Amino acid sequence: MPVELVETKSTAALPVHLVTGGDLEAAGLAPAAIAWARANGFSGEAGRTLTLPGEDGALAGALFGLGDGEGTLAVGTLARALPEGDWHFATEPAWPDLAATGLVLGGYAFTRYGKKPGKALRFVLPAGADAAHVRRIADGVFLTRDLVNTPTSDMGPDELERAARTLASAHDAEVSVIKGDDLLKQNFPMIHAVGRASSGAPRLIDLLWGSPDAPKVTLVGKGVCFDTGGLDIKPSAGMLLMKKDMGGAANVLGLASMIMAARLNVRLRVLIPAVENSIAGNAFRPGDVLTSRKGITVEIGNTDAEGRLVLADALALADDEQPELLVDMATLTGAARVALGPDLPPFYTGDDTLASELSAAAVAVEDPLWRMPLWRPYDAKLSSKIADINNVTTDGFAGSITAALFLKRFVEKTPRWAHFDIFAWNPSDRPYGVTGGEAQGIRALERIISKRFA
Repeated sequence: MPVELVETKSTAALPVHLVTGGDLEAAGLAPAAIAWARANGFSGEAGRTLTLPGEDGALAGALFGLGDGEGTLAVGTLARALPEGDWHFATEPAWPDLAATGLVLGGYAFTRYGKKPGKALRFVLPAGADAAHVRRIADGVFLTRDLVNTPTSDMGPDELERAARTLASAHDAEVSVIKGDDLLKQNFPMIHAVGRASSGAPRLIDLLWGSPDAPKVTLVGKGVCFDTGGLDIKPSAGMLLMKKDMGGAANVLGLASMIMAARLNVRLRVLIPAVENSIAGNAFRPGDVLTSRKGITVEIGNTDAEGRLVLADALALADDEQPELLVDMATLTGAARVALGPDLPPFYTGDDTLASELSAAAVAVEDPLWRMPLWRPYDAKLSSKIADINNVTTDGFAGSITAALFLKRFVEKTPRWAHFDIFAWNPSDRPYGVTGGEAQGIRALERIISKRFA
């Protein structure tokens, strides 16, 4: 692990001084350090690191700019900017858990295919930080990132199932899988239709953990391991990141890791429809009508809107149990990125209390989320002349909202349901994560679940 949190400060540990933007004097620095900062044009601008020389020319510490309210997770930059060695905060950060989390997350590197790990840093755990909690969060985030970063050649439906089984084994959870034509026998026709053209058989992965008498929490994750678009094929540029189309599955597995490691008092269920949307003679077609698990008939207006189809069958199963909380996560629409960009995932829920809890948690743990409306007048845009519903609209407007409205039709019994339309990817380096797969929303969800079901 590039960043190791240690309980005790060694004599070799050097100080990192946190500097608010434009306020060098308030950082408690020696006059020589202030003069060095000014000579190097450092005034506490967000994310900038400046090392401090000692009298003998050796390293004496570092300055880190907090800017003007950039957030505590910004200290994750230190994991890549500081020289190797032992470090500590000269002044304890106001939010110790977030600072420790940022440091560990910022040191992540995906090394499976030969990339070198980051620099090894030992950092003194900030006073008041919960080391076990930080490790649970980091482990869940790293699992998510690793799964998303792995190309489909090594992360198809078989491998995604294997990842779920590995996680289950680590926490004494149970996994059952419905695969191939058994999906038709057990009434998951849309999962089967989307995945049947691939050499990797479609499947529904079902993980169970916790006491059967505990409150039920169910997580559903879109596991489209690669999306060609189907017969409505994507252009080549549109396929470059499609290994991440199982980002919803990766995120719910990361969240499940956090929940199980904390031994929360829940009956956890994780449902992952794992498929590859491929092209072959038996691929489903534009104009086909599929009958869903719920009995709703769906006209296929576009085979590239496949994620909502597999989620619909899984959500119908989850809804039958009426869990205390039902969450689905999916890299579902480009429209969500157009509306809010890659950093700010929208979520949808009809439960105002749940929405308030999620919004507050997102701020508290710096895991950005934004509530979007389940705008009922747009539901008519999903109408079909020959079936109960179409999987797309004809005008192209409000694509993320209409996708959420599509899914809502398959959740009728469970009032506390939330849908997250995530990107699961950092298009550029962030303080707490480099370019590549990313966990989105699960730290906020972990907060509200742990508070409710501790």
